[in-house]
Amino acid sequence: MALQVRLITAADYDDVARITVEAYRADGQLQVSPEYATVLADVAGRAAAADILVAEDGGVLVGAVAFTLAGGEYAEVARDGEAEFRTLAVDPAAQRRGVAQALVQACVERAVGLGCQALVIGVRHTNSGAFALYERLGFERDASLDWSPAPGVNLLGLRLRL
Repeated sequence: MALQVRLITAADYDDVARITVEAYRADGQLQVSPEYATVLADVAGRAAAADILVAEDGGVLVGAVAFTLAGGEYAEVARDGEAEFRTLAVDPAAQRRGVAQALVQACVERAVGLGCQALVIGVRHTNSGAFALYERLGFERDASLDWSPAPGVNLLGLRLRL
């Protein structure tokens, strides 16, 4: 696999929208709030508020993630001196191939390069695969970051000290 992570371009928006909605749907994350698919598909809106990183395998987009600093319009739980990533999505056909790990590692490198003290994320309480990945990468549970954006949707906070 020739996996490469780079910043998004406008030409990528449609593919990223499709991948994100498909990944969230396949993972069952749209069952409680199916209207969230509209938010996930708004890649242009996300790109206006955060840096979107995409993963390509042989020139084909296979994943994406939004990266932001504390205080940014797209930040939900990051505090001063921290970075945050959100809407990490991997094409269901490309899962279990290291794409998510490459995207998270790119966020870590970006946060370190910007002088951040930590990188944080809120993870759906039912997403055991994400918890396993983040634990392997050194993230630790931080209950002070927990929150609920909608009834039945509980996000648990994780922090990686940099």
